[in-house]
Amino acid sequence: MLTNVAYRNSGIPILNSGILPKNNLKLLKINTLNKFNFITFHFSFLAINYTFVRNQIVMIPYMRYNLNFLLLFTALLCAQNPKKATVGLSYKELKDTFWNNEGNKKKQFEYANAFYNKAKSENNPIEKARGAYLISLISTNEVAIKYLDSSISYSKNLNDSKYPAYAYSSKAYVLKSQSKYKEAIDNFLIAESIAKKNNPDFYYEVKFSIAVLRSEELGEISEALQLYKECFGYYKGKDVKNQKYSYAYQDVLFALADAYKALHQTDSATYYNKLGYRESKLTKDYGYNALFVLNEGANFVEKKIYKTAIDSINKALPQVIYDKDTGNTLAAYYYLGKAYDGLGKKELAVENFVKVDSIYDKTKKITPEFTSGYLYLISYFKNKKDKENQLKYLTQYMHIDSVLQTNYKELTKKLQKEYDTPNLILEKENLIRSLTNDQTKSYWSIGLLFLLVIIAISFGAYQYRIKKRQSSQFEKIMAKSTDNEIQTVEMNKKEINTAKSGVENIGINEELVEQILKKLTHFELTKGYLLSNITVQSLSDTFETNSKYVSKVVNTYKEKTFIQYINDLRIEHALESLKEDPKLQKYTIQALAIEFGFNNAESFSTAFYKKTGIKPVYFIKQLEELRKKHNHLLININQ
Repeated sequence: MLTNVAYRNSGIPILNSGILPKNNLKLLKINTLNKFNFITFHFSFLAINYTFVRNQIVMIPYMRYNLNFLLLFTALLCAQNPKKATVGLSYKELKDTFWNNEGNKKKQFEYANAFYNKAKSENNPIEKARGAYLISLISTNEVAIKYLDSSISYSKNLNDSKYPAYAYSSKAYVLKSQSKYKEAIDNFLIAESIAKKNNPDFYYEVKFSIAVLRSEELGEISEALQLYKECFGYYKGKDVKNQKYSYAYQDVLFALADAYKALHQTDSATYYNKLGYRESKLTKDYGYNALFVLNEGANFVEKKIYKTAIDSINKALPQVIYDKDTGNTLAAYYYLGKAYDGLGKKELAVENFVKVDSIYDKTKKITPEFTSGYLYLISYFKNKKDKENQLKYLTQYMHIDSVLQTNYKELTKKLQKEYDTPNLILEKENLIRSLTNDQTKSYWSIGLLFLLVIIAISFGAYQYRIKKRQSSQFEKIMAKSTDNEIQTVEMNKKEINTAKSGVENIGINEELVEQILKKLTHFELTKGYLLSNITVQSLSDTFETNSKYVSKVVNTYKEKTFIQYINDLRIEHALESLKEDPKLQKYTIQALAIEFGFNNAESFSTAFYKKTGIKPVYFIKQLEELRKKHNHLLININQ
């Protein structure tokens, strides 16, 4: 997905607050001027008109008088002791000067710290919260979290419309930057619940932040889309031409278009890209205007309209590069690569995918969506027999996997689907060996070949032993009697008959033990164990008895834990059902798990292996082969 602008420009949320600059971070700030410079307007030395251009200030002098005197005057002002400069300033003056020095962290810390100390000396809780928050904005990682926690502590009982909601939200961004996504979401949710009470604007800003995190970091596009729609509904009722809401509204339009593109709903993506393009043009937001063009270019790639895609991306790219938006520059080159590949222009595709890698080398930031360019490069250089470049991009790709797989679940799925990790490792090793062999003597290759032969023989022997054991287990299962219901009744009769002798051992009344055993027999015959939510407590409630009694009876007479008892019943039922019903053999493991009372494929496979010594996949495969042999035999007999 393309990077959302709000997250491109800052590691903190875009807020219309008394602390963060109004109208968002794209509003130009006078970084080079402080309040002392404005004294010059009271003199007739120099009249200046400030023309604001994107990300800079152009000063156009109208009249010049005594410039030397002005420079001397300004120098004297700037030479003041910086600590004395903060004495006697109001909270507003300290805050404004903090922002006027954006880009100069040393100066910003001086004014933020003065703000914080003033608040502490006056024991003003809300100003202490603001002061700690200001310092957090120029801090990183644990230091930022420390001040944000202080801001939260000072304001948590004040019922303020901004704090501690802002502090929780900013803390979530810090945690997000550390890839602590669960903790980040927890803090976003707290901020959202606080803002919901008295700050609806910020409530939807936080909701949007949660949606972006779920979409861009966790790959939960569909879930994020619902949140984007809620935000869209809110902003539609606002004056989105006003600077207060225009930026947030365009954020949401961009997010909706990007989400629909990721879900391959290209017509919906086009609708929101066009709407965003019109809105950003009206508000003269050139950066966002370019991003809507870029996003529609990527959407054209999805539609396989490659020439139009290339035109749109190339139209947007200069502005994206000018804004130093490396995330979306990377995205632009990636989609150019895909577009050129679609046109069969492999050299140009490679050129752009190489640029993607170049940007990643500098930023060390990439999302799973853009990693398939590496597969293209690996395949391209493999076909060109360029082993060095093949190894280079293979190594890079595997490094990205190792870095991101804990954060991006979708990347692991993508790897398994497109380029199985074991094959990557094997190919990398083969490439390294090949390159080494080209530079060393031939006897090394002989030794390596000998080692590989030994490994192959050992592996073959190991596989043979596993197959032999699995085959033996399968035969045992097939040889086992299928009349489980009769066996169950007979076994439970024996258990009831032996209950008397075992009563003293478990300390439960004989009559009660017999009742529980009879109910367990009925439970087994009616296949109550196929309910996925069955627990010892729920079964005890059904039996109208104590859960401890049921647990003890199962432990003593079934000689199993309750969970093992339930799982074994399910697996025994699964074995018989799979033998008897060929239709079940065509189910996926997940579908079988649900069919037999398990919540997921993993728990079903684990219980199946524990009970039988083989995996369900192997068992089903052997059943299919057995059925084929039987059918073949019948055909031969009929002939």
